[in-house]
Amino acid sequence: MAEGLRYGLVQQYTGQIQSNLENQTSNMAHSLEWEFIVHADAIRRMANRLAEDPQTSEREWRKDARNYLKDFRIYQAIEWVDADFTIRWLTPLATNENVLGQNAAFDKQRRTALEAAKSAGNYDISGVIDLLQGGKGFVIYSPVGVGSDNRGFIAGVFRMDALVNQIMASREPAMFQMKIHSKDKLVYTLNSFDPASDALSYTAPISLPTLDLQLTVQPSPEWVNSQRGPWPRWTFITLVFMGLLTSLTTLLIQILLKRNRDLLTARQELDEEITQRKTIQQDLVRLESTDVLTGLANRRFFMEGLAHALNVADRQERQVALVMLDLDRFQMLNDSLGHQFGDELLIQVAGRLDQLSGERTTVSYSGGDEFMICEQHVEDINAIIYLLGRIKHCFEAPFVLQEEVHRITATLGVAVYPQSGLDADTLLRNADIALYRAKEQGRNTYQFYTEGMQKREVMRLELEKDLSRALVSNEFVLYYQPQLNLSSGEVNDVEALIRWRHPRRGLLPPGEFIPFAEESGRIMDIGHWVVMAACRQLAAWKGTRFENLRVAVNLSGHKLADERLVERIHNALNAEGIPANRLKVELTEEIFIQNIEHNLGQLSRLHDLGVHLAIDDFGVGYSSLAYLRDFPVDLLKIDRSFITDVTERHDDAVITRAVINLAHNLGLQVVAEGVETKAQLDFLKNHHCNLAQGYLISRPVPAEELESALASGAFKKAVMAELEL
Repeated sequence: MAEGLRYGLVQQYTGQIQSNLENQTSNMAHSLEWEFIVHADAIRRMANRLAEDPQTSEREWRKDARNYLKDFRIYQAIEWVDADFTIRWLTPLATNENVLGQNAAFDKQRRTALEAAKSAGNYDISGVIDLLQGGKGFVIYSPVGVGSDNRGFIAGVFRMDALVNQIMASREPAMFQMKIHSKDKLVYTLNSFDPASDALSYTAPISLPTLDLQLTVQPSPEWVNSQRGPWPRWTFITLVFMGLLTSLTTLLIQILLKRNRDLLTARQELDEEITQRKTIQQDLVRLESTDVLTGLANRRFFMEGLAHALNVADRQERQVALVMLDLDRFQMLNDSLGHQFGDELLIQVAGRLDQLSGERTTVSYSGGDEFMICEQHVEDINAIIYLLGRIKHCFEAPFVLQEEVHRITATLGVAVYPQSGLDADTLLRNADIALYRAKEQGRNTYQFYTEGMQKREVMRLELEKDLSRALVSNEFVLYYQPQLNLSSGEVNDVEALIRWRHPRRGLLPPGEFIPFAEESGRIMDIGHWVVMAACRQLAAWKGTRFENLRVAVNLSGHKLADERLVERIHNALNAEGIPANRLKVELTEEIFIQNIEHNLGQLSRLHDLGVHLAIDDFGVGYSSLAYLRDFPVDLLKIDRSFITDVTERHDDAVITRAVINLAHNLGLQVVAEGVETKAQLDFLKNHHCNLAQGYLISRPVPAEELESALASGAFKKAVMAELEL
């Protein structure tokens, strides 16, 4: 009985040793597969670079090959084989001189395999062969180009000894005998010794394209002995000398069997973890080059590709175009409709722009609301204009987001290599400068980088920095432009217009700093300052002959998005004791079609306070009768573009008369801005426009000059003769 139990325990441990051997063999086979894949991919990348740049010299190629030899330290040699299968270049030359000029297609089978690889663009593995340099090894061939574009192969030559030693580096090579078979034929043997037992061996397949290989591993007696534990011997002794403890021994055996099962389970879990890690590593490689939200190339990967494209363009004397794209009003939409809306918009825009991607065109998401497009092999300006047209076409169809239709436009900045920069960073910076210049000129347009923009960009950055100080230092001031009542000839309304008393540049109009304030986020603070300053001026006029004046202030769309806007205006009026009807708020038309529900609520609360609401620049934006009906509007301001030629262009005259009649029918007052001639003033009076504003009446002036002119009746006297009141 004891002998039988001893035999059973020995057999159990022999099975465990066999399991360990199987795991060792499987891991060696996996390592061989991994090494093959890694080196095959490396050879493929080298072949792709040679295919992309056929002008590569032998010297450059050797430099690249030496880097591979240095990095991987396993190649016997790296070769370039021409389209006729002749070995033309190789490195290192030492120990490989006799290979130069040899035919890689040395038999019919090899020629057939290489022809197939050339046609399909796949790499080919020679199988284990006798190397011309001596010894056993194999060769990986990766085609340079496909089909008729093929320029031969990049070949990596490996010695079996070097590859096996690489795999066995973390093991004890002397402990195993390795045999590699190809189609049941022995092609390689490592370590010839008498194995521990013919029963202890394991064969695992090596899964490689075009090859049928098997790896057989047999352990040495030393390895088997190192795997044996002391338990069988001590168990046998315990059974002989402690027969009375049979039950305890049985329990011990059960514990050992459970331990063995746990060990096998752990081995299986380890194999599964190895597989999962390989998958994760592949995902990480993809994530390193891809933006998670949009699926486009990320900024780092794009810049690396741009630098490579510029190097190629330099050698081939070609041009490269870089386009920076910025979504118009994205920040306003994102703030008012939520970040989920912004993310969905970015995803849809990325999907449309990705359709431009091709062999010469790369599209990337830079971050925020910016995208980058690189066009290689540019022949002339027409190719760039064509690209810009394709980009614009991506925005022609409206975007459906959260079950609402939105029309989105984009502004573009273009920099062209080599005229606009000789390296990737300079080209990117200049494209960004051109983008900003395009945004200054109006949205939904494009601008090429030109000389002189750099200086303007420096000035812009200085102004942005100075804006932070301007509010603290009280450098802003309000000027007032009168609005003349065309019926009475009196001035009862003025528009407050901000100016900046810059310590170095003097008095700056709003057009020179408001765009910077909107981009930097300072526009909210500036808008609040304007309201407070207007209320303070109204308070200063209380008890004087000017206390009946109404002051109009302009508010941006960013300010309307402020949830505390109504509260702030209410507090400002109360703090100065000003009736709400002395304040008018002017808003541009586009505000009435952005986030309609939110804006309607804001404007309704302002109107309930008693504040008058006016639509500025009427007729040039998204003119719609719907918001005139739905929004609590008191006054329309006809844009100066219609007034300028109202006496000369029939169309402008018709539109102006129609706006006046429409406003009066809806119970609204009308202001015409930009009035500069007597003829314009006569036209407006004859068609019953309520108020006129422009240089003919007065330029914007400080409060003191306004008071003096009103006290002396200068405005009325200057215009009385013109109006014949």
